[in-house]
Amino acid sequence: MFRSFCEPELLRRGNDPSSVWFQQDGATTHTARTSMSALREIFPQHIISRGGDVPWHARSPDASACYYFLWGYLRSKVFISKPRTIQELKHRIKEEIAEIPEQITRRVTENLRERLEQCLRNGGGHQNDEIFKYTMTCTEFFCDSNTYIRR
Repeated sequence: MFRSFCEPELLRRGNDPSSVWFQQDGATTHTARTSMSALREIFPQHIISRGGDVPWHARSPDASACYYFLWGYLRSKVFISKPRTIQELKHRIKEEIAEIPEQITRRVTENLRERLEQCLRNGGGHQNDEIFKYTMTCTEFFCDSNTYIRR
């Protein structure tokens, strides 16, 4: 998947993969030697993961935009059209990722920075209730005719 999709997609978009940071959740299959070897070739010294260049706890949903934003956002957008095949599902996912407005990406990135700063203030401990409540409410977006508002 890295070689057949991720790397060509980065190049197509004009990004040098060696300058991109790659973050993963640290699941066993994701950190297997063969997976990590492929990642190290594509993203040299830019891997955020268990066993990567920047150590990362395997289950850090508060510090992963994919967990606290992307999966729920995609679910709310992709399944509106009720894809019936795997190919249709993949196509819808790619479409919706390409259509994420820059404003939302900025907000999610700012929120990640706040989360990481809170984590540092807590000495690596759990997020406080304020951040957790923010996670549950403000990072979900309601979409209506391409207008995005915080719930």
